[in-house]
Amino acid sequence: MIDLYYDLTPNGRKIHMALEELGLPYDVHWVAVKEGEQFREEFLRVNPNAKIPAIVDHDGPGGKPVRIFESGAILQYLAEKTGRLLPEGPADRWEATCWVYWQVANQGPAAGNAAHFTTYAPDAGVDDEYSTARFVNETKRTCEVLDRQLSDGREFLVGSELSIADLACFPWTRVLKAYGVALADYPALEAWSQRISSRPSAKAKVAERPANSGMPTGLSTEQYQRLFGVAPTPAPTPSTASA
Repeated sequence: MIDLYYDLTPNGRKIHMALEELGLPYDVHWVAVKEGEQFREEFLRVNPNAKIPAIVDHDGPGGKPVRIFESGAILQYLAEKTGRLLPEGPADRWEATCWVYWQVANQGPAAGNAAHFTTYAPDAGVDDEYSTARFVNETKRTCEVLDRQLSDGREFLVGSELSIADLACFPWTRVLKAYGVALADYPALEAWSQRISSRPSAKAKVAERPANSGMPTGLSTEQYQRLFGVAPTPAPTPSTASA
């Protein structure tokens, strides 16, 4: 049995989809990010970095429990555990691994920061045009990278079957509209996203969703500072900065 520590985030969805694709038994342990539950001591014993997702596999190497954190590492672990979701050929296997690393180093951080400055900061009264433009434009650049990879008509990012490369990139792609990115501007990427979204794993629901899960909006100043490490103070304008 695998314990999945989860909230409704793109990174969490990566692992939920992988477990569904693989048919592995798992229990969901909700971690309400907006409430700061990721900072509790019991969760820090699972992930010392206080982020979801994380898993504990009670049938890990040697039949012993093992904790795995960071979404890319979890995807790789599940693929190696089952011998699935990675191409068999060494070249394609490494290509898929490269895309997972690319996603956690590029697409995820860019889109995550775009989400912050287009959604969470404005919700708290902070409007930072420079930061918004910086990260939305970087998110668009990552869309161009994916669109170019898929522009030869391939069905998946690497090889002839779904892999952890697709599962890493899809959840962040599906939410781009909320950050001011039009997926229709990237036809090959849009078609790929539609294909992945039609899979049962993409449609699977996590039962018993608690009311305090989901997007960290409507936060108090104290909640905002605990979650993001800084109080929601508006960025200085040129006039106030020079005063």
